[in-house]
Amino acid sequence: MKINRKSVFLILTITLSALGMSVIDGFVQLPYLYKSIVKIFLFSFVPMGYFLRYKDQYSRLKKLFIPRKSDFIFAFLLGVGVYSIILLAYIFLKDHIDLSSIRESLTDNIGVTEHNFVYVAIYISLVNSLLEEFFFRGFAFLILKENTSRLFAYVFSSLLFALYHVGMTSGWFHWSIYLLAMTGLFAGGCIFNYLNEKSENIYPSWLVHMFANFAINTVGFILFGLI
Repeated sequence: MKINRKSVFLILTITLSALGMSVIDGFVQLPYLYKSIVKIFLFSFVPMGYFLRYKDQYSRLKKLFIPRKSDFIFAFLLGVGVYSIILLAYIFLKDHIDLSSIRESLTDNIGVTEHNFVYVAIYISLVNSLLEEFFFRGFAFLILKENTSRLFAYVFSSLLFALYHVGMTSGWFHWSIYLLAMTGLFAGGCIFNYLNEKSENIYPSWLVHMFANFAINTVGFILFGLI
């Protein structure tokens, strides 16, 4: 693995941004709008600071947003599969999850209610998923891989992606389901990395991520009694 000033700067920037956002999600009671603004700063402006400092990487940044049509069909089918798996998991595990406490946590901690959930769901599915894919798969994997090693970038970005979700889901599940969810997030991060490694852009994983969020939002609509 390459260890130099650039790789150390990358690792520290990625770690502090992801874990900082996790702490804010889990322990700082801010309205959802303000948390979203903080996330936009940490997951987009902070990485852009790296590209401003290392201008030789700017061409690589542009490549992250160049789509290839051949990647979309497989990603779409995989996304449909992910949607189905998440909904089936909800059906089989819902009796082991305290759904009322999750709903209360969303309302009390970040102000998400049945009145604004539609807007939150749209933001989560389209904008939030793009932010996370740019940060975790574009910045914390594809860019990091070129400055460290392939194995390190795979494990580091996927592990951080799972740990990032600890704050926002703290107290939602029994520890066994929690462990299963974190394992699934780590595996999902590896799969997303693989999709984007082949395409060298972030669109395949973004499409799958959107479908995963569609499924989670479907559960949210059920929680809030909207369907």
